[in-house]
This record gives sequence, C-alpha cells and structure tokens, in this order.
Amino acid sequence: MLIAVDAMGGDNAPHEICKGAVIACRNHPDLEIALVGKEPLVREQLEGVEAGLLKRLHLVHAEDAIAMDESPVVAIRKKKDASLRIAMEMVHSREAQGCVSCGNTGAIVAGGVLVVGRIPGIERPGLGMPLPALNRTSMLIDVGATVRAKPENLFQFALMGQIYMRHIFGVKEPEIALLSNGEEEIKGDEVILSAREMIKGAKLNFKGYVEGKDIPFGTADLVVCDGFTGNVLLKFMEGFGEAVYALLKEEMGNRLLPKMGMVFMLPMIKELWTRFDYERYGGTPLLGVNGAVIKAHGRSRATAVANAIRVAHDFVEKKGVELIREELLEGGKL
Repeated sequence: MLIAVDAMGGDNAPHEICKGAVIACRNHPDLEIALVGKEPLVREQLEGVEAGLLKRLHLVHAEDAIAMDESPVVAIRKKKDASLRIAMEMVHSREAQGCVSCGNTGAIVAGGVLVVGRIPGIERPGLGMPLPALNRTSMLIDVGATVRAKPENLFQFALMGQIYMRHIFGVKEPEIALLSNGEEEIKGDEVILSAREMIKGAKLNFKGYVEGKDIPFGTADLVVCDGFTGNVLLKFMEGFGEAVYALLKEEMGNRLLPKMGMVFMLPMIKELWTRFDYERYGGTPLLGVNGAVIKAHGRSRATAVANAIRVAHDFVEKKGVELIREELLEGGKL
C-alpha cells in the first residue's frame, strides 16, 4: 500500500512530517510512503534512517508548496508543481491509494474535489472529525469543507458518516443527530428543518437534534452540521482544553497545597489530556471524494503525522471509499 504524504504542508514541515512517516512505516510493515516535496530538504530529514525503512520511503520532487494563507482554489489550480497538488494527482491516477497533508485546509478540500474528484452523486465533501466523549467517540461532520451547506449536503454527510462509523469504528447502528440551537423539533433554520426531514425519511438511526453542550457527553455517534459551525465548535473545544490545562499549571505554580495534591492526580490528568489530544486521532477524512484524503492538524508533529497516516492506511485497508460509493448507490440514496 502506497500513501502519498505532502512533506511541505503544515507549520512543522518537512522535519516532523518526515519523522512521522518513518514512525508510520515502522508501525505498518505493509506500508510504503511517497514523501512529496523539495527533494534535497526531504532527503536531509531521512539521514540516519535504517536501510530497510528507506526502501519503503520514496522521494517525489515538488518544486513548489501551497502556503497556509493562500487562496485555496487559485493555488490548487495554478500551482501544478506544488507538493499537495502532486500528492493528489498520485491518488487520482491510482499510483497512490491515499494521501495525507497537514497543509491549507481549503486547498486540501479544493484538491479533493478538483484533482481527486468526487464520488458520483456526492455534491459536496465533508471533513469528519472524531471527538472524545464520556462514553464513546463521536464524529462531527462537517468541520470545514463545506462552509455553507444546503439540506442535501447535510443529508449526504449523515449518509457518509454513518457508513464510516459502521465500517471504520465498528459501531453497529450509529446514532445520528443534527446540531441545532435546541432539542425541540421547531428549532433550527430552514436548512436544518429540511435536512431533518430528509434524514428521517432515509430510515437512519436518527435521534433528532443535539445542542453544542451535548457533544462532550457522547449523546450521539455522529453529529451533523455545516462546515462553518463545525469548525468554530472544533476550534473552541481545542482552545478550551488548552486553557484549562494552562490554568491548572498556573494554579500549581502559585499554591503549595494544589501542587502537593497534583502529585497524586498527575496520572489521571495525563490520561484525560491524552483522550482530548488531537495528536491521538491524527487526521480527518475528507468523505465524499474518490480516494482516501486525510487532513491532519496544521500544528501536527511526528506522532500526529504518524497517526494521520494510520487513518489513511485503515481507510484504504477497509475499502472506505468503495463502501461509501457502493452502499449509497445500491441503497438508492443518491
């Protein structure tokens, strides 16, 4: 299995990207990785890597890269020598079975649509992000691919998300909910109300609306929303977790008793932090495109990159794209 990795995407490229690729190869003996980027820079990062692993790490030269602040569609169209564009083309041509990038989210979505291509019948793709909860892992879709969603888009997110949860996470009958401003059926705008009727009509395991406060409690396996709302919610959760962690450290430094008590609580706090750490989940699948495209956090370091490659590996191994395509078409839901 060959996964193309955008070695120049993200805040810590190319060092942490290459380091993560090496870890992923160690973890998956069946995996080969194409590191796409400026070859001299990438080669430099692989010095000292054992010969056996080097045989499974292929260098694909890319003269250019797409910056985080560039216009996504313009960049993916015009920068044909960019590392992200070349990685996407490798997926489109089936030279690679999937690709991973920590780069510009908009460019990854644009590349998924314009270069890799959409699954027939899917109007817009959705980024599905696993979120830790009290009693389960919930997936939030969309978290940034489709900013302004129509009812049809939300309906398709629900269809793709429940297939992903069943086959990748092993949830037998995923509970699906729509994110809204209240639990009552009269809540929500016209888009949410229309999407609700479409999801109910598809005979999915739909439990209605959930509010933002319900998500951390694992009220549903899959929570559906538009990309703007999902991205704001995701960033708030990340920032809130970091703020709480920083506050605990500050209080420990200022007071003696909390510092003494924290010695006994430290293992528990570390375990909680691990559950909410984005590096553990690694990457977000772009569902609805005709290949395994995984978006990793822009700040990802080696561990998160390795986990994002694991997500791509598992998605390909379990034939995620084929399952979504076949189930939607055979079920007559598109």
